[in-house]
Amino acid sequence: MTASNARPAFKLSVVMPCYNEQATITAIVAQVLAQPFDIELLIIDDGSKDGTRAILAELANQYQQVRVLLQERNQGKGAALRRGFQEATGDYVVVQDADLEYDPSEYRRLLQPILEDRADVVYGSRFAGESHRVLYFWHSVGNKALTLLSNVATNLNLTDMETCYKMFRRQVIQGLVLQEDRFGFEPEVTAKLAAQRGLRIYEVPISYNGRTYDEGKKIGIKDGVRAVYVISKYAILTRLLA
Repeated sequence: MTASNARPAFKLSVVMPCYNEQATITAIVAQVLAQPFDIELLIIDDGSKDGTRAILAELANQYQQVRVLLQERNQGKGAALRRGFQEATGDYVVVQDADLEYDPSEYRRLLQPILEDRADVVYGSRFAGESHRVLYFWHSVGNKALTLLSNVATNLNLTDMETCYKMFRRQVIQGLVLQEDRFGFEPEVTAKLAAQRGLRIYEVPISYNGRTYDEGKKIGIKDGVRAVYVISKYAILTRLLA
């Protein structure tokens, strides 16, 4: 192997929660493993009932980088991520959804501030100027409103708190005690990162190919309401009691 095509000397753990994604799982796994890094892909199946588990078994046999972890029942994205973070062994950890909304070729962009020792955590923002599929107006309003509330509570200036693409130094994410089982993971992890003194958080623009509810999008109004509660519980109340 020549210097020009040598892989970087670090391992990247990709943590992928998965629930009923038989239509996309094979394609997204291929995209993740096509990236020019030493990758450990941890797929946590959260009780799929649509044939996803059979596909995952085939993928685990096909690719040595793939580790499949099975949840006994559906517990939610946050619960799946907790398990994946605990099992990760890479130098850096990134969250990857099992659909095709986020492009793994942008791992390099997320990694750059960390590799340059400017950041410990990097968020990929869908609202910072890159291309994105035009979809739901009120969904984007909800995302921005939750980000604003989170920023008020944490004194951060993020543009996209709800983004899937969050990359961490492994010791950072494994050092947090996380509790939220569903999509409350996003504001919870943000609040707990903000509470870590000296932690350097960056944000970089990413593209976004959002899908419709007919195409399998799962987050809904109840998750937005829960996010408001989580912001209060883990950020505002924590600071008032500190």
